[in-house]
Amino acid sequence: MTDEPNDAFDEHRRLLFHVAYRILGSVADAEDAVQDTWLKWSAADRSQVADPKSYLVRIVSNLAMDRLRSARARRESYVGPWLPEPILTSADTADAVANADALSMGLLVVLETLTPLERAVFVLKEAFGFTYAEIAHAVERSEETVRQAAHRARGHVQARRPRFQADHNRQRAVTERFLAAATGGDINTLMQLLAPDVTLWTDGGGKVRQAMRPVTGADRVATWFAGIAARPYQGIEPADMIIEVVELNGQAGIVFRGAGRLIATLSLDLDDDGAVIGVHNVANPDKLRAVATGAIHHF
Repeated sequence: MTDEPNDAFDEHRRLLFHVAYRILGSVADAEDAVQDTWLKWSAADRSQVADPKSYLVRIVSNLAMDRLRSARARRESYVGPWLPEPILTSADTADAVANADALSMGLLVVLETLTPLERAVFVLKEAFGFTYAEIAHAVERSEETVRQAAHRARGHVQARRPRFQADHNRQRAVTERFLAAATGGDINTLMQLLAPDVTLWTDGGGKVRQAMRPVTGADRVATWFAGIAARPYQGIEPADMIIEVVELNGQAGIVFRGAGRLIATLSLDLDDDGAVIGVHNVANPDKLRAVATGAIHHF
């Protein structure tokens, strides 16, 4: 085995980030977890490590679970709805496109309701295909405990988010129609696109103007978007905004820019009929840094 710690770590860095990000829903926390993993890895006796990938995933999984426990205490005092931090993405393969839902904002929101152990087990099993034995080693639990946690997590997720077949083209087409209708104040088209029980979550973190509670129902959500299309936001007139469709978290999403900065992101969650069942609007500037840098995460 090489004496240089960089080789194995750099080979698996992308995997480590995506494990941590899916467990934490925060780019900054995930990057910190990866950095802490590097510190532990560089200080370890690597001559005793037979499988660097397994060893590194174990470190980052446990660090991410610890960080999640601490983060949840802070999130209890968060102002308004808490949404995961969006990232710019690009799929490397067709298989990755088909599995893009594993990174979607809608799924990450549901994962917030799991315990740290359940979330880590779900991520390692469903997103990365680790075996139960491998996961048990990673999270330092018995295989039976891991199987039980996976069963609970899968049932919880399926009850709140049935797994629809990701359709990249349909997602983008609906997103583009939604954007045109929202910016044009076209309530009729918005009503056609929205599911009757659609829910809008807006995350401003108390730092910018946003809805303080989820907005539910097609009428209310359509009216909300038609309203914001007609008035300035953060001092920026709608006509002065630069709005584009990009790939966020493995799916088509929308970014809003103005006055030389990123203002907000918007992601749509579709049901199996292609109707918009969820809208996730992130405007907290602290959560826009990863997208603002333009860094693209490959998965």
